[in-house]
Amino acid sequence: MTRYTRPLLGALAVTAAAWLAGCATTPAPTTIADTAARTPQLSTLNRLIQEAGMADTLRAAGPYTVFAPSDEAFKAVPAKTMAELSTNKELLKSVLGYHVLPAKLALADVKDGQATTLQGAKVAVAHAGDFVTVDEALVQTGDVQATNGVVHVIDRVLMPPKK
Repeated sequence: MTRYTRPLLGALAVTAAAWLAGCATTPAPTTIADTAARTPQLSTLNRLIQEAGMADTLRAAGPYTVFAPSDEAFKAVPAKTMAELSTNKELLKSVLGYHVLPAKLALADVKDGQATTLQGAKVAVAHAGDFVTVDEALVQTGDVQATNGVVHVIDRVLMPPKK
C-alpha cells in the first residue's frame, strides 16, 4: 500500500458507514395497510382496518389512494356512531371503503370533480392553491407513498351517502 491508499480507504469506509446508517433510518416503503399501522396519528384507522378485515385488501397490489382520517378526526365522530361501527362490520367496511379510491391519485393530479370509491359511491374532490379537499375534509398531510398507492391524511371521517 502506498502512503495515500490508507487515508483513501479510511475515507471510503467512513463514507460507506454514513451512507448505510442513512439507509437504516429511512423506513423502506410499505403497503398502505402497513403504512397505516406504523403511523402513530392513524392508530384508530389501523384498528378499524383490522376489525373490518380490510388489511389484506390494502396490502394487495392496488393501486389505491386512501384518504386516511387522523385520530383527531375520529375523536370528532359521535360516540353512538363509533359504537355502531364497532358492532356492524358491514357498515364499518362501507365507511372505510368510502375513503379508498381504486387508483393512485397524487395531490398534484387532483382536479375539481368526483371520484368513485372502492365502496361504490362518489366523493367530491377539489384542488385550490395548496389546499385539497375530499367531500368536506381537508388533506392535512398528502402524498405519503406506499408500495401499492398513496395515503393522504385528512381532518374528518367521511360518511357514505345513505342508500
